[in-house]
Amino acid sequence: MSLNVMQATEVLARLHEFDTVIDARSEGEFDEDHLPLAVNWPTLNNAERKEIGTLYKQVNPFEARKRGAAIAARNIAMHIEREVLDKPKDWKPLAYCWRGGKRSGSLSLILDQIGFRVTLVEGGYKAFRAAMLLDTAARVAPLDLRVVCGTTGSGKTRLLHALDSVGAQVLDLEALANHRSSVLGAIPGLAQPTQKRFDMLVWNALRQFDPARPVFVESESKKVGNVFVPAVLVEQMRTSPCLNVELPMDARVALLLEDYAFLTRDTTYFCDRLDVLATFRGRALVAEWKALVLAGDLQPVVRDLLAQHYDPGYLQSMVRNFSQYAQAITISPADHSMQAMVALAKTLV
Repeated sequence: MSLNVMQATEVLARLHEFDTVIDARSEGEFDEDHLPLAVNWPTLNNAERKEIGTLYKQVNPFEARKRGAAIAARNIAMHIEREVLDKPKDWKPLAYCWRGGKRSGSLSLILDQIGFRVTLVEGGYKAFRAAMLLDTAARVAPLDLRVVCGTTGSGKTRLLHALDSVGAQVLDLEALANHRSSVLGAIPGLAQPTQKRFDMLVWNALRQFDPARPVFVESESKKVGNVFVPAVLVEQMRTSPCLNVELPMDARVALLLEDYAFLTRDTTYFCDRLDVLATFRGRALVAEWKALVLAGDLQPVVRDLLAQHYDPGYLQSMVRNFSQYAQAITISPADHSMQAMVALAKTLV
């Protein structure tokens, strides 16, 4: 056997060359994070990994390895029967596990003996993540970022979607984070990725950009919900040219009621989220807002939230953190509709 072992830094550049990227770790490790487009073929699943770990500690490593080998052999056989029997001889898989390579090595040994040209990531996921974090900085450095600014409800996210639809390069951090980046920004039923997963998703987006063309990104803070934006990206965003989207207050209220329709449908959830603002705006005012929400009168609540909470904080943050905000070019769609955003996007590309 002469398995091909590739350094993580080389895998970064050649990831597109492989037909299948196989993560041999447990499903729990895979869910926390994995390489782009990876599929999960656990050599040991969650329960089996725990069982072998306990045996390793409480009995001895030799007994653990024997038991682990028996389980791994059965699992690998199932993966081959399920996924490999229809693969052509020139199929080129890449495999990895956590760090040591035993789990991916066991799978790769059999694939190699079949006759496939399988490649192992040296140092596994851990080495790849370390290389990816370094590469993120290298990917950010040459980008011509255009920061889309604007108060809450001005249509920043809609404009990013419109820009994407007309062929512009867009980095949508909120989409990657599954969060709309505000106190009310959590999306019911949609969990945020882990920090490791978010880091990988950002890198995967960055590696697809052409540095010769501008990249549009929203004026996010350091965090989007519970995940942190890579510091190197935040720093570059804060020194990049800005575009300031403006909409009249009535249009902003209408846009928010459309985009946050789940809040209008679930008033109990809306009230629970408003409770978070009691520390900032006082319990009496929040109680007034909640009474209006429960009565179905949401427009004045949204208007107050914009005027009293979101707008003052946003404007202070922009002046403080984005060095080119004062020179931002003001852009105004005809209205808050997606059609108007697309028309505006076409003028920016």
